[in-house]
Amino acid sequence: MFDWSFPHPSRRAPVLARNVVATSQPLAAAAGVDILRRGGNAVDAAVATAITLTVVEPCSNGVGSDAFAIVWDGDRLTGLNASGRSPAGWTADRFARHTTMPVTGWDSVTVPGAVSAWVALSQRFGALPFGELFDAAIRYAREGFHVGHETAVMWSRAAETYAAFPHFLTHFLPDGRPPAPGEVFVNADLAGTLTLIADTEGEAFYHGVLAERMEAAARDAGGALGAEDLANHRVDWVDPIVQEYRDVELAEIPPNGQGLAAQIALAILAHFDAGEHAPGSADWTHLQIEAMKIAIRAAFDHFADPRAMHVPPEALLEPGSIRRAANGIGRSAAQPPPAALPVSRDTVYLTAADADGRMVSMIQSNYMGFGSGVVIPGTGIAMQNRGAGFVLDADHVNAVGPDKRPYHTIIPGFVTAKGAPLMAFGVMGGHMQHQGHVQMVTRIFDHGENPQAASDAPRWQVTPEYRVLLEPGYSPTTARELARRGHAVEVAGSHRPFGGAQLIYALPGGGYFAASDHRKEGAAVGF
Repeated sequence: MFDWSFPHPSRRAPVLARNVVATSQPLAAAAGVDILRRGGNAVDAAVATAITLTVVEPCSNGVGSDAFAIVWDGDRLTGLNASGRSPAGWTADRFARHTTMPVTGWDSVTVPGAVSAWVALSQRFGALPFGELFDAAIRYAREGFHVGHETAVMWSRAAETYAAFPHFLTHFLPDGRPPAPGEVFVNADLAGTLTLIADTEGEAFYHGVLAERMEAAARDAGGALGAEDLANHRVDWVDPIVQEYRDVELAEIPPNGQGLAAQIALAILAHFDAGEHAPGSADWTHLQIEAMKIAIRAAFDHFADPRAMHVPPEALLEPGSIRRAANGIGRSAAQPPPAALPVSRDTVYLTAADADGRMVSMIQSNYMGFGSGVVIPGTGIAMQNRGAGFVLDADHVNAVGPDKRPYHTIIPGFVTAKGAPLMAFGVMGGHMQHQGHVQMVTRIFDHGENPQAASDAPRWQVTPEYRVLLEPGYSPTTARELARRGHAVEVAGSHRPFGGAQLIYALPGGGYFAASDHRKEGAAVGF
């Protein structure tokens, strides 16, 4: 077990209960708990929470998002990759005029996979009728919800970012401005869309009227996404990659996501006695940063649609290679070249667990804020911009091409102990996510911090340019020592770049410890 003290400043306390949900928006967490009270299981609760998040936190995710999940069904771990593929028309010639991948507009839109994740999870594991999982979301869309304070901050950036997208402005800024904290926002178009999805178990989205509307909107704007691309979409059930660390195992979805990077970093750190260095100290932070830099470079060089990868995940975790990488870490900062992949911190993560032992780790995201800026008229569907995760270098494994999944930043995490479920967790926030996974695992399993304390602690982040960003509250002594060792250190001006953790830890004898990050407006809720 862990230490029950809470040494870091926070606005959160853990929730201890037999049935729990934790996510970044309290209305969505409450929707999940309501499903558990109705007799649903943890998977039903997770799906209901995910659906509700598309309404109440639209600046990070939506019906047009992608999603991944890891489920402990009571017997085993199962992974779900519901990320979408690029349109068949995305040939190299289409992007010849670009110098970088577009981050807005139709040439950043891949097939949205979130709806397919909801359907697949419900059909395989759910206990309640699919349509019942939409009740809260449809009510909040039709009757309105009070916009949260953090959501309002993210929403406030939209007017400038998406000024060139009239359907976006009409839908999300109907009064010509973003909503203020506490203001009620109604989304009648989205209520109709969610009702269609609920009534048809997703068929309307991929094969019916909603697919037709998406195709028509793309055609009118010169986009390549067609009804056939939507109809051909499929989810993949996958075996998570499991990597031992100390006395536990970290499970991650295989690429195209970046979870493997967290496992590479932890495999390197396993060669050091991390427990002898105090969390937040210069030695502790330096070792983690150096391991993470190696893992980030591996991700940028090798991670892609698994059909395109030249180096398989098991080769990147090969013990001899990991040992050589660990042996190369010294007292000073290494200087790898900067990376070029785009990153974003706008994502939602949720986790749920029930009294029968089921646990779910799930994440869904538009990628950058509201996504591409494309909103399908009359539907409330904001299309993600996951295509921005591709690169234009034709020789790169992650080069843009037809019917291909891009490199993804969103990753659900799961920890087991001798194969038994222990912790479902995630740290939303783009390039912060794999780094957040490493920090949660080391704080909890090297140093015995409880999940809420681990979440509360100040974080470090290696930027895509290999600079070191320290969160406010990090020790100035540590910052100075890291700079002396050659790290390009910057103390951030706010907590926002450091993501948001949600964690559920299985307690001995039954029940759970649920923690929610004070950096978000969310909550852990249970009974």
